[in-house]
Amino acid sequence: MSKYTLNVNGQSRTVDVAPDTPLLWVLRDSLELVGTKYGCGVGQCGACTVHLNGVPTRACMTPVSTVNRMKVTTIEGLAAEAGKLHPVQQAWSDLDVAQCGYCQAGQIMTAAALLKDNPKPTDEDIDGAMAGNLCRCATYMRIRAGIKRAAGMASGGKEVGQ
Repeated sequence: MSKYTLNVNGQSRTVDVAPDTPLLWVLRDSLELVGTKYGCGVGQCGACTVHLNGVPTRACMTPVSTVNRMKVTTIEGLAAEAGKLHPVQQAWSDLDVAQCGYCQAGQIMTAAALLKDNPKPTDEDIDGAMAGNLCRCATYMRIRAGIKRAAGMASGGKEVGQ
């Protein structure tokens, strides 16, 4: 076991875990942040997506020993202000994007990173960015609509594509 001090959602958190422990299990089991989900365990489905220094990253494949001093943002820490949802979270709620909801934290984290880098994405941009996130309920059209709505909310204007 080794001690690691992580910056998670803007807070310093210390954990005592094996160096090869996946970040997913540190978040869920050690820090009790259960919004990040276990899906496939091999980085293919996207359910475990978190941000490391703003970059969407598969937490199931990321050993805690590699996180070092990176800023970890989970779905619980995505909103910038307490009590106010991130535009992607608000759009998801407004459009009732989720069906079963299992994959949605990863979908939202990937979408938020996309909009940070590309505030006015095309359908092709959205499809490309979201291609690695699987949804067993196939809500892909609602996910795309949610991203477009969030892009409009973030820019204060109309949704992208309108």
